[in-house]
Amino acid sequence: MDRLIERLKHAENVTFLTGSGISRESGIPTFRGEDGLWKNYSPEELASPEGFMRDPQLVWDWYNWRRDIIRKAEPNKAHLTIKEFEKNFNVYVITQNVDGLHEKTGVKNLVELHGNIFRNRCSRCSKMYGDIQSKKIPTCECGGLIRPDVVWFGEPLKEKDISLALEWSRNADVFFLVGTSGIVYPAASLPFFAKENGGFVVEINIEETPLTPHIDLHLEGSASQVLDTILKGLNK
Repeated sequence: MDRLIERLKHAENVTFLTGSGISRESGIPTFRGEDGLWKNYSPEELASPEGFMRDPQLVWDWYNWRRDIIRKAEPNKAHLTIKEFEKNFNVYVITQNVDGLHEKTGVKNLVELHGNIFRNRCSRCSKMYGDIQSKKIPTCECGGLIRPDVVWFGEPLKEKDISLALEWSRNADVFFLVGTSGIVYPAASLPFFAKENGGFVVEINIEETPLTPHIDLHLEGSASQVLDTILKGLNK
């Protein structure tokens, strides 16, 4: 921890890569079969272009169920502490989450790599829509079906999002991995870009991940507790 505090004292740019672990404290599950209603479906059936083409209403129902859970959630202490880091640094947040909780904190620099569950777009013409609370799958004015604006299995990330994520990783004096499994690419490659450019890479997780052997410091514990401890140590 002392090494980290020392690095932070001389840092200007701090980048965070966050995963589902940071939102667990807000009561958001990972949505992979926790509810009996959906346990007989694979994620590929409910989150892929092929699944949407087969049964668009089923996919829309699943996302409505997810939205109902996420809509009740608020940013937890970890999200808010990252926002607090802006008082000391240029902060850049790259998230794999689609829950919009970082956006709710008002963090200045944010890339949602996998989209946002409360945004929607037409599957035909790509026209963007906001939050749509409809039980029946909505239709665009062009006649196309409207789908969540999230990245599904088999779909590429948006080029502008990848470009920003790479830039923020390369420029990071300190790079935090927070609550991410380290198995989803290309996000899992970002800490390596930070290290190659002299960044100090810190992993915050309740357990070790495939990235643990490659980073500079692993801090075990909940995101909210560890980030709060770091910020207090920095402001002593």
